[in-house]
Amino acid sequence: MSKRLDLVLFWHMHQPDYRDAQTGEFRLPWVYLHALKDYSDMAAHLERHPQMRAVVNFVPVLLRQLDDYCDQFATGQWRDPLLRALAANSGETLCASDRAQVLDLCFRANARTMIEPFAGYARLAELHRRCTADGVDVSHYLSGTYLTDLATWYHLAWTGETLRQDEPLLRRLFARGNSFDASERQSLLALVGREVARVVPRWRALAERGQVELSSTPDCHPLAPLMIDFAAARATQPQCSLPRARRYPGGAARVSAHVERAFAEHAHRFGAAPRGIWPAEGAVSAPVCALLEQHGSRWAATGEGVLMNSLHAAGLAPGPQMRECMLYRPYVLAPAGTSPDASALRLFFRDDRLSDLIGFDYARRHSGEAAAQFVAELESIAAGWEQPAVPVVSVMLDGENAWEHFPYNGYYFLDELYRRLAAHPVIRPTTFAAVLESGAPAAPLPALTPGSWVYGDLATWLGAPEKNRAWDLLAAAKSAYDGVIDTLSPAARAEAERRLSVCEGSDWFWWFGDYNPEQTIASFDLLFRTHLSRLYDSLGLPVPAELAERIHAANVGGEAEGGGSMRRGSAAGG
Repeated sequence: MSKRLDLVLFWHMHQPDYRDAQTGEFRLPWVYLHALKDYSDMAAHLERHPQMRAVVNFVPVLLRQLDDYCDQFATGQWRDPLLRALAANSGETLCASDRAQVLDLCFRANARTMIEPFAGYARLAELHRRCTADGVDVSHYLSGTYLTDLATWYHLAWTGETLRQDEPLLRRLFARGNSFDASERQSLLALVGREVARVVPRWRALAERGQVELSSTPDCHPLAPLMIDFAAARATQPQCSLPRARRYPGGAARVSAHVERAFAEHAHRFGAAPRGIWPAEGAVSAPVCALLEQHGSRWAATGEGVLMNSLHAAGLAPGPQMRECMLYRPYVLAPAGTSPDASALRLFFRDDRLSDLIGFDYARRHSGEAAAQFVAELESIAAGWEQPAVPVVSVMLDGENAWEHFPYNGYYFLDELYRRLAAHPVIRPTTFAAVLESGAPAAPLPALTPGSWVYGDLATWLGAPEKNRAWDLLAAAKSAYDGVIDTLSPAARAEAERRLSVCEGSDWFWWFGDYNPEQTIASFDLLFRTHLSRLYDSLGLPVPAELAERIHAANVGGEAEGGGSMRRGSAAGG
């Protein structure tokens, strides 16, 4: 039995760029809503349990959008329709577009945990359901008071549980239930702004006192192995269909640019460069790891499936009894028969089963039982451990998406889990950086099979016709970019590079495919094509007809831009 088990809890915080590339208007609100509910609550849990340790990952494209929201709250120049609705003196003054956005977005929440528990919100939802079932044009039929009450309830539902317990204002508004007046909405708006502004300072403070290791992801969350080589997808799926474009032009240099900016922005915000990098979607390949190491990353992390595929390719695939022995240790890429460099990049691999228990199972169970069962799982690993090195168990998941499925935003589960872990005599919550500093031995990995934390492959982002078409559109835009970028002024070059980076995010490719909700696909398709069109504009080039026509058709048709199912299967968005 191991006398100690090192547990790394890794929480990943990410949202793609939801801003209209021309107007700066936010088409989807998930950045500030997750800040209000999840980034705030997750910080509060750690502040209450100072013996806990964790790794928390913030993607630069998310943090820049938080900056944008901070500016909106500071100036009152609203670029988000839901904030305009909350700030309005009367719902009757809302423009038709904002009315439509409120009615579309403000029911995009988990009904069981975020709508049905509140009688006032549930009444609004039922009225909307009955009207739409009867074919009523709700955008004109429902009153201004209905709209401002709906916007108020939506923001109340997106507050974190810690905030609800601490803020008298929230208790008053929950008790009131309806007919919220302008002064109450303004007070709620100010509270939202304060919490959004506190996000980065709170997490920086947690890092500075050594409780949290803050890591980063390449700037706009690019799917790095595919940017470098589309054929990487065939490492696990040999028959995978590839885009028509032979490659993404200059992909390795573009990934390098995303990594370089991530290091620079992280150091600027948090006072120090990150020790490690979580590649977007945990997607890795040997060239990606080499690039991360060149930029100074000490560690990277990915999914269990990548390790198993890599071991299998090397003829080292473990049987069921050997899975834990192979999984619970850091690795270093080193050809067979060579000694790994002590300073080489360390790779950590996610325990998929334990991570998914938190992400998909525990929301349906009593919080105390779920926390106790998770700790028992770790105790069982320690009891069966026979290796000389301390086991390192890596539990990694989104730090924002699971909690809306839990009662009370996961408050009681995380509170009990952290309490048990912090006091445990064998389990030591720690960070990847601390594991490296402890001198934990790394096992050599002869080769790395390209893959991600989603089933260990790259099929979520390439292979389906819609995904491949998106890559072809992006590759064509990059070729156009390469053709004129050197002719632009420095300011124009910087603007074009910024727009290109946003287009290279992985999220656009994630959503394309008929297994996702139709409305969500439409929303992300419109955003992606709009970003590409604005890239052409910034280059001084005509927008290809296919992009311009699809965007015009969507806008004329009044296509809804709701959040739909959130990444990783959520009911809300983002």
